[in-house]
Amino acid sequence: MHEKIIPSDAISPDLDWSQIRETVFMLNLAVAQIERAMREGDDSVTELSNSFTSMMENVGAIGEAAEELPDSGEKFAITKNFREISEKMNTAIVAFQFYDKLAQRLSHVCQSLASLGELITNPYRLYNPREWRGLKEKIKSRYHIDSDKQMFDAILRGASIEEALEFETTLRGNASAGSNVELF
Repeated sequence: MHEKIIPSDAISPDLDWSQIRETVFMLNLAVAQIERAMREGDDSVTELSNSFTSMMENVGAIGEAAEELPDSGEKFAITKNFREISEKMNTAIVAFQFYDKLAQRLSHVCQSLASLGELITNPYRLYNPREWRGLKEKIKSRYHIDSDKQMFDAILRGASIEEALEFETTLRGNASAGSNVELF
């Protein structure tokens, strides 16, 4: 059985110490934290989604039953509340769609950080401009939302994080004039 050799780190550096290895440690930590948060969030959202699906079926049955009632104040109150609940539930479903968009973006971040970590730990790839171009193309190809692609391009053109976020906010404002939901 071979004893595992533990590489040096910033706490106890030696001649084998590397800022690249330290960077990869930090990237891996970020990926692990994001992945854990996504798993926890997915479990909760799945439960909420299942609950809302069941409630929508029940609310639909209430609405159908209310239509069968003779005209009265009670029927009016039931149908009015049915419509209000349906609208609120539809709003909640749209919120779930935005969570899905968030989860997709975080998944892209994890994949991108992992790919970056793989590149910088390989000395043959690290100093090869073609590898860096390939990494950028791989990352960009994962984006399905136009605003994400445009933010990616803005950052690669040298925009600061704040400028890229401001640019994205402007794009979202222009898009909201036509539609509230961006398909992805």
